[in-house]
Amino acid sequence: MALIINQVKKKYGKIEALQGVSIALKAGEVVGLLGPNGAGKSTLMKILTGSVEQWNGTITYKDLDLRDSLKSIQQNTGYLPENNPLYGELFVLEYLHFTASLYKIKDAPFTKIIDQVGLTEYRNRKIDTLSKGYQQRVGLAAALLHNPEILILDEPTTGLDPNQMVEIRKLIRNLGKDKIVILSSHILSEVESVCDRVVIIKEGKLVADKNLEDLRKGQQQVILVEFDYRVETEALSKIPHATKVVNTFDFTYEINFDTKEDMRTQVFDFARENELKILGLQLKNENLEQLFTETTT
Repeated sequence: MALIINQVKKKYGKIEALQGVSIALKAGEVVGLLGPNGAGKSTLMKILTGSVEQWNGTITYKDLDLRDSLKSIQQNTGYLPENNPLYGELFVLEYLHFTASLYKIKDAPFTKIIDQVGLTEYRNRKIDTLSKGYQQRVGLAAALLHNPEILILDEPTTGLDPNQMVEIRKLIRNLGKDKIVILSSHILSEVESVCDRVVIIKEGKLVADKNLEDLRKGQQQVILVEFDYRVETEALSKIPHATKVVNTFDFTYEINFDTKEDMRTQVFDFARENELKILGLQLKNENLEQLFTETTT
């Protein structure tokens, strides 16, 4: 199954928010939607979710046209907006029951979804008593209730602490195994950690569409790690294959390695052996940073 966006254009008065964007999206990959503020990312997501109806071009899914079959495609789409609108006076489980009633879902898998997004202990808590991170989880649970085939996530890790980010990233990657997942973000490291492919939009135009694995080829492996305490760079340099260690900020370090083997396991082992907690751990894609800079400046 594929979602085909073909020559989509949108104007707000004289402003051309989208200028002929074409993208083919398929199940089994998480696609990062990148671009500076005002690039057209939000407009494209609003069109895909049906909240903006006046536009030019074609969008099809399973041979269904978005204009002619908007309701059918919406029934197969889950959406988590950046500013997640929730009813704070409702309990978590109560809100999900309410959402299921809107979708007219019978026998919704509430327990499974609540467990999947890590809300089991909070199912009987009022939403307005939850942190921003856990409210994001409620929104994600609501977006997954009807088991959508298309999942659109706008800044899904906003407000999450580092441990929550790791959990939600893992969940998104698992969801991307059999769904079309579009993740909009302005954080390159977020896209690098979650996505298989990156699409970059600038001033309403598609300026790049790249597979992240291809972007990693030929570059030295660089790992960014954040601990809960300061560590001597000399100690980190003793990790096998480490060639350079830089303390970039506070308890955050950038470690270069001269091997293609994924060295995050070795960094994790270093933390465990030295009784450190890892607050953040990710591969840095220098080619992605260069691509983003070249196409958006």
